[in-house]
Amino acid sequence: MAKDFYTREENYSKWYNDIVLKADLAESSAVRGCMVIKPYGYAIWEKMQSALDKMFKDTGHSNAYFPIFIPKSFLNKEADHVEGFAKECAVVTHYRLKKDPSGKGIVVDDTACLEEELVVRPTSETIIWDTYRKWIQSYRDLPILVNQWANVVRWEMRTRLFLRTAEFLWQEGHTAHATKEEAVEETIKMLDVYTEFAEKHMAIPVIKGLKSENERFAGALETYCIEALMQDGKALQAGTSHFLGQNFAKAFDVKYSSKEGKIEYVWATSWGVSTRLVGALIMAHSDDNGLVLPPKLAPIQVVIVPIYKSRQEFEQVCEKAREIKKGLEDRNICVKLDDRDTHKPGWKFNEYEFKGVPVRIAIGMRDLKNKTVEIARRDTLEKTTFQEADIVNKIEHLLEAIQDNLYQKALSFRENNTTKADTWEDFKDILDNQGGFIYAHWDGTVETEQKIKEETKATIRCIPSDNKKEKGECIYSGKPSDQRVIFARAY
Repeated sequence: MAKDFYTREENYSKWYNDIVLKADLAESSAVRGCMVIKPYGYAIWEKMQSALDKMFKDTGHSNAYFPIFIPKSFLNKEADHVEGFAKECAVVTHYRLKKDPSGKGIVVDDTACLEEELVVRPTSETIIWDTYRKWIQSYRDLPILVNQWANVVRWEMRTRLFLRTAEFLWQEGHTAHATKEEAVEETIKMLDVYTEFAEKHMAIPVIKGLKSENERFAGALETYCIEALMQDGKALQAGTSHFLGQNFAKAFDVKYSSKEGKIEYVWATSWGVSTRLVGALIMAHSDDNGLVLPPKLAPIQVVIVPIYKSRQEFEQVCEKAREIKKGLEDRNICVKLDDRDTHKPGWKFNEYEFKGVPVRIAIGMRDLKNKTVEIARRDTLEKTTFQEADIVNKIEHLLEAIQDNLYQKALSFRENNTTKADTWEDFKDILDNQGGFIYAHWDGTVETEQKIKEETKATIRCIPSDNKKEKGECIYSGKPSDQRVIFARAY
């Protein structure tokens, strides 16, 4: 593969886009703002789905599916919710097409207006809570712990593949509880699930915390989040978990009879992550040689490339390669043997390096004679020679080492790009010349937060969960503050 792409230093945005396109992850579609997720990109999402789905089920959740269309009147029932999503909604107004009377194709049939417009799902709280009203009558019906894998539409004017598209894939959990305490516990539990997934599977360190009122999910009482730092110094929200209180239960009249015989409103949560995590994976780990994937989420964890000069050598080398492949697959390692005779080994090396395959094995006639194989690590680009007899154990340990190395590298980057700012001038200087996470005092008002955003494009990413009280002065207003919050420019 020719290295005809931007480096991070030359143009980070174009570097990111080049990797998405040239690694065959996704491409723009004929529909403005929407993307086609290609097989290799979708395979990464499937790995994410598989890991998260198991974690959800291990914590007692079940999958269900709800309609993509939501009656417009449903959005009107929760004021904050409709205000938060109104500008992003795609709306279906008609149910039929007809031939154009002029003979030029088809047009919308003006006589086929829907009695009520349907909103294409931007999120599913409203349709789900209308359904829960039918499911819940007694405390015996609670809790309901449901997750949905689906697509959503939020009309975006400025789009970037994976990071911000008009349609994207995600999961959304929606749970119903008898008490506030249970709902809050669920909200925090699911944030911990996302944290574990980000750190153990994606190899991305994250900071847990609360969103400010300005950044809170529309219709939530509290939004908990995990925030990650990308290599260009911008933050990326990697998951959110919302305590919805009784807002949606009251809006949709979802009540239950308690053990004491009282009629109570149900308590709610919702939580979700989306295909933007694929974008996070790219930006957190990749380098100027292309994509870098953590082994736990790599569609191909090990690729074997045979080196040969003749058909006879090809057969001999591939026989040994298939033997190694089977040994690795017996340990549940995803292996590809690239025995194509249409591409030279050097071309294959470049292809799999660019696609971020964690480990490459090269094996030729000399290796057969010496009972060795050549190993290349994608994360460090180091090459070494392993004895064939111990190859399976060594590859298994190597994949674990790569996973850990990527996490430690990302953690070190975050630590080196996390700064305290005590004055407005320092704050602006760090933003413009370094970026990263900035711990700074804030007076707690929506007005100050909004002014900081307008003047610098930096937002409060979260109020960290492990925040210690610390007296100080707001960097912008000079008013008293009792804790620092995390600011950053973000995706």
